[in-house]
Amino acid sequence: MPTLTFDRHAYRCGGQPVHLYSGEFHYFRVPKADWRRRMALFREAGGNCLATYVPWLIHEPREGEFVFGGPDGKHDLEDFLVTAREEGLAVMARPGPYQYSELVYDGLPVWLCDNYPQLRARNFQGKDFRRSSISYLHPLFLEKTAAWFDRVCPILARHTTSHGGAIAFVQLDNEMAGIHRWFGGYDYNPEAMGFGQEHGLFALFLRDRFGSVGALNRSWDTTFAGFAEARPPAPGDTSSPAALRRAKDYCDFYYWTIGEYARQLAEMLRSRGIDTPLVTNSPSPASNLWFLETVRAVPGPFLLGSDHYYTLNQNWRQNNPTPQYAVEVSFSCEVLRLMGYPPSVFELPGGSASDWPPITPADAKACYLANVAMGMKGNNFYIYTGGPNVPGTGTTSDLYDYGAPVGANGEVQPLYQALKDVGLFLREQPWLAEAELEASCRFALDLEMLRTAEVWPGGGGLAVSAATAGDFLRKGPLTTAFCAGLAPTACDLASDDWLADRRTPVVVVCASAMAAEKQQRLIRFLESGGRALFLPALPTVDERFEPCTLLADYLGCGGGT
Repeated sequence: MPTLTFDRHAYRCGGQPVHLYSGEFHYFRVPKADWRRRMALFREAGGNCLATYVPWLIHEPREGEFVFGGPDGKHDLEDFLVTAREEGLAVMARPGPYQYSELVYDGLPVWLCDNYPQLRARNFQGKDFRRSSISYLHPLFLEKTAAWFDRVCPILARHTTSHGGAIAFVQLDNEMAGIHRWFGGYDYNPEAMGFGQEHGLFALFLRDRFGSVGALNRSWDTTFAGFAEARPPAPGDTSSPAALRRAKDYCDFYYWTIGEYARQLAEMLRSRGIDTPLVTNSPSPASNLWFLETVRAVPGPFLLGSDHYYTLNQNWRQNNPTPQYAVEVSFSCEVLRLMGYPPSVFELPGGSASDWPPITPADAKACYLANVAMGMKGNNFYIYTGGPNVPGTGTTSDLYDYGAPVGANGEVQPLYQALKDVGLFLREQPWLAEAELEASCRFALDLEMLRTAEVWPGGGGLAVSAATAGDFLRKGPLTTAFCAGLAPTACDLASDDWLADRRTPVVVVCASAMAAEKQQRLIRFLESGGRALFLPALPTVDERFEPCTLLADYLGCGGGT
């Protein structure tokens, strides 16, 4: 099969730009006798790729006992890959360790979660999040993961496109950090994080950041005798600049561990013969910034995508693709582009885990086209088709249907036409595959500070927190731009690549904190004739919450307002 590649602008097949149009198709759920027919239906709808989890739970039901193959197809990964190749469809293989997918223990083996309680992620008080929220960098978990990869990777490696097979991409884990953030917050497992150890991860991170324990103590307002004595701060304390520094440092450390986990998974895959580009998916538009360290840590070719659901149950903020959803999609696509990737949505709703509120074809089509309009260059429908769960592995029902375009029993359902309409539209408009937005306004984003929103919702004695600035960006100027019929794009305050364009003004939504280097970059832009609007305040401190008023002083606004 032709190799699928990508650059920051587009996906390419045989050197030609192409929209990656993928659908989630679980070989362990879909009856083997119907694989070809359902694949053909997807190809007829414009599809060129399939994605599938490869559940550790199902293939190693008891420790050391691996099950592959078999006549019913539920464990026959290899025959599925052969069938996809014969049907002319690429494959994105997702071997975990995590799958989620409404599987027991999120796709991890029951024996792993039940028999090794020391692996579980813990909150600040030392309490387990839950049985299947694992501390990623625990040495024993990495050892068990390596043993799983020892068995599954040789199968996948035989079927990569470089060997004439269907696998074009292999995913690192699934929605990393989600199993922590959704069920307890940051992970504080002492063994995995290395608290109290001279060569533990936390001490090494602090040593690299501060250089000396004296510098750490001055920043944190502490009296540690050495890095091994340093302990993470209690969550939620933002009462002072020193408290903000401590909170931000643990935030940065936690996401550094996510990058280190991804790096180690990538090394495991590469050493076991996986030569395709590696991918991973952010859990949501707001989560893309969790992976700033990951994109630096994982050697290329590597691709970050996002998940763009607009509803999955009654607890969501909206039940259909609202204007607020469009703003989130725009923000997500722009952040992915700034991070160097063709904006990709690796879970675009092809149904819902809940029957209510319903996913209607009209809403789904509006969702898909909104993502295309915001610059999406590749997508994977979650799910395209479903089927019965392997007995004892599902958490919702025996049939995993999702109201998908092709149902659990093989029936073509209403969403199929929406998927087909958009798929054929993209096929008939090939220029969209690498089209770039003709922007009429630009937003300069401080990605590092926007991520700090989760540890800096307010307080700290500063006027505008990161959370306030991020909320203002979405509900204020970005929404206003869409209402005014403008086409907004984003630029990264950490980069010089936008400075030369002085034709389009820049809207800079500022928190009260911004690195001196970024303030100086904005000053250079203004000095060269650029135009900028600063809202809602000017920075008064740097990224370490130390006094820094370079930009305010340049503008003659020493008070930062």
